[in-house]
Amino acid sequence: MSFTHLLTKPVKKIIAILVISFSAFANAGADTDTDENGVTLAGHDAVAYFTENKPVVGSTKFTAVYNDAIYRFSSAKNRDMFNAEPSKYAPQYGGFCAYGMTFGKKFEIDGKAFEVVDGKLYVNKNLSVYEAWKKDVPTHITQANEQWPTVENVAAGKL
Repeated sequence: MSFTHLLTKPVKKIIAILVISFSAFANAGADTDTDENGVTLAGHDAVAYFTENKPVVGSTKFTAVYNDAIYRFSSAKNRDMFNAEPSKYAPQYGGFCAYGMTFGKKFEIDGKAFEVVDGKLYVNKNLSVYEAWKKDVPTHITQANEQWPTVENVAAGKL
């Protein structure tokens, strides 16, 4: 009998939680926006932005880790889609505010203000900031793309 056969479902669940928790202690680097638990996108489902065109809160039951950030999903299907192509669904600028990035600043986001442009996910601090960003999306993306390489590895508090 192997060791895994001795583990009960509750024990397996605790081990899974511990593994996810320890990955959160590593925290994402300066290049990814995460909360104190290592969760990105304010807990919203990265795939749902593409498939449902709306912010959908993810569940702790369906998670994945990419670039040291924990992503939450509303379903196993969305988690599996993300795991198959994480770079397709991960937000631009490490999940920091796209409009803030036009100024070389890293602002946290609320997960509700977003837009998918040319197959890429852009998130903004909140809906008010999104309103300013959407006034000239192509220019703002160009500006943010120019800023990102110089601030990518700089902590938000140092900008």
